[in-house]
Amino acid sequence: MTDQAEALRNLVRNQEQKNEGRTTKVITVTSGKGGVGKSNFSLNFSLALQRIGQKVLIFDADIGMANIDVLMGVSSPYNLYHLLKQEKTIWEIIQEGPQGVHFIAGGSGFKDLLDLSADQLNYFAEQISRLHGQYDFILFDTGAGLSKETVKFITAAQETIVVTTPEPTSITDAYALIKMVTAMEHDVKFKLIVNRAIDTKEGNATADKIGLVAQRFLNIELPVLGILPDDPNVTKAVKKQVPFAIAYPGSDASKSILEIAKRFVEVPQPPAAAISGVKGFLHKMFRLS
Repeated sequence: MTDQAEALRNLVRNQEQKNEGRTTKVITVTSGKGGVGKSNFSLNFSLALQRIGQKVLIFDADIGMANIDVLMGVSSPYNLYHLLKQEKTIWEIIQEGPQGVHFIAGGSGFKDLLDLSADQLNYFAEQISRLHGQYDFILFDTGAGLSKETVKFITAAQETIVVTTPEPTSITDAYALIKMVTAMEHDVKFKLIVNRAIDTKEGNATADKIGLVAQRFLNIELPVLGILPDDPNVTKAVKKQVPFAIAYPGSDASKSILEIAKRFVEVPQPPAAAISGVKGFLHKMFRLS
């Protein structure tokens, strides 16, 4: 038994040394309303990041409509609930999807996340902190709208990607979400994705509408991360339960998502010491007033 424990400690030490130079960045993906393709973006964006050499973990943090596993056509026996109940470790609830992308399935566990006992909180924090250095990006795909759980993810992450479409209601709701979070006086770094644009002109016009209003009334910059076309192959892929980046790699949507991923990682990052990583995320998640 002693030999087994020592072997396990050596394995952990070796893994930590292997990932010593990797800084894990925590990203939240959200939207003002449902039906804008947020989860589909999260999944295919993660696959595109993997394709260019980044290691990604997707947390399906949508309490009501968790569907990342459905989009992949993969079932998961465990989710966050099993971790919070201390029935499983973090490594046991992480599943592997297409092309090796890792994910944690959604469920009611995220709702319990804000009402943990001291013992549960300590276990959760200790388990999640083990992820630091194991991934380049941890991506939380939240529910649409501004629930208290979503607010926590947005304000604790290093960056938040807001997905919208050119539809007027989608634009209005996306701006409303940004406005409400900004009003809470949290320093959140937002980036915008315009999905289902007929062409680049419509995508840019949509981004300009939100960006100009955000600058004028909220005094914040809203960088555009990218524009995704209204591609019929996306719907076909959803019906097949295969990510469009895999089912139709030559489609306009797949080409666009790959360019977005490349642009995302090419943006200069602050010094490693300035990126709070997983531990900083946990601190903000549970200590925000």
